[in-house]
Amino acid sequence: MPRNRSAIAALQKLEADREALDAKQRELEVQAARELGEIILGSGLESFSKKGLRKVAEELGKLGEDAAIEKLTGRGSTRASNAEPGTQ
Repeated sequence: MPRNRSAIAALQKLEADREALDAKQRELEVQAARELGEIILGSGLESFSKKGLRKVAEELGKLGEDAAIEKLTGRGSTRASNAEPGTQ
């Protein structure tokens, strides 16, 4: 078989692999959305507008999990370090 033919076959296989991975990604995205939806329902966030919920999620994502929880609950090292000396 000429060398060019094997390169063509390799490209065809690569394209088929990409299509399979794209399909798997779409399937996993649907499953992830379902899981996130189950978490959000009943939390009170379902009453947010779609735009508002997106904004909240984006901002929390920028902070990261630990910083977001600390900021929302007002607990953690940041609050303790800002307290008056002797009041901790």
